[in-house]
Amino acid sequence: MKPKNLVSRCPVCGEAMDVTRLECRACSAALEGRFTTCEFCQLSPEQAQFVRIFLRCRGNIREVEKELEISYPTVRNRLDAVLQALGCVPEDRKERQRLRADVLSQLERGELPVDQAIKILKDDGV
Repeated sequence: MKPKNLVSRCPVCGEAMDVTRLECRACSAALEGRFTTCEFCQLSPEQAQFVRIFLRCRGNIREVEKELEISYPTVRNRLDAVLQALGCVPEDRKERQRLRADVLSQLERGELPVDQAIKILKDDGV
């Protein structure tokens, strides 16, 4: 039987899951306990595939763009999502992302006029 991919996030609550049993395919020796997964195991299958392509292209965003047939901004957005999933986003950037999301949500709900939203986003470098 072919092994299945490790599920790293709980399908119920979305939190990280622990591995509790490891078994040797050859001799069936087993270890039980609470083991954490690597940080890359936390990536979604789509993010892991993106990382493979990104590495194969040696980090050349234009090559990734061609291979995936997506725009440059989309490649950057996917790269940012991978970095965020790995916890590599600086705190000030996280704060700017939260502010941007809040402003856009308020704008969408009609709680904030367009000109004021533009001013906030420009003034805060978002």
